[in-house]
Amino acid sequence: MSLRKIVAALLLAATAVAPTLAQTEAISDTPPPGMAIATFATGCFWCTESDFDTVKGVVSTTSGYLNGKIKNPTYQQVSAGGTGHVEAVRVVFDPAVVSYERLLHVFWRTHDPLTANAQFCDRGDQYRPAVLTHGEEQRQAAEASKAALEKSGVLKGKIVTAIEPAATLYAAEAYHQDYHLKNPVKYRYYRYSCGRDARLKAIWGSEAGGS
Repeated sequence: MSLRKIVAALLLAATAVAPTLAQTEAISDTPPPGMAIATFATGCFWCTESDFDTVKGVVSTTSGYLNGKIKNPTYQQVSAGGTGHVEAVRVVFDPAVVSYERLLHVFWRTHDPLTANAQFCDRGDQYRPAVLTHGEEQRQAAEASKAALEKSGVLKGKIVTAIEPAATLYAAEAYHQDYHLKNPVKYRYYRYSCGRDARLKAIWGSEAGGS
């Protein structure tokens, strides 16, 4: 069992969240008036949420599961592997304040683009890093961003991060949402023990993002 699964199981036991096998629900792809949406996967969605919550212009973040083979998946199903879903975060942002290109900049520097089907201490394709694009404009921007990064030579290895069209996002269970705010001590312990920031620093140096 991964460290994150252990932390999540302890949280459930301590707070008596019920029922743990309740089906998740799809959320709308339509952003609020004047806003835009983006979706990113950088491994554990607790950390993805935490990282994007610090970006000026981000209005909200929602952890969830998408691009899998079954509808309304549960955390237990996704974390066991085999459903095809990826843990990801839907970002609602104000394009007048922050551009999609800036969000891509943050995305690259808050995950390990050199490792496929795993991120840090979490293993399995449910933790694969990916840009989940909404429309052709985002796909082109993501491809251009990836190509520029490859050309720069900043990363010492092949970039394996996927660029996939975003399908329906199923919002994760309530105890996963804003985990870093609701359980700051457990979150910091998980993030440190998983070696996330140490690995980001090793890859990106002073450009490493995260919180």
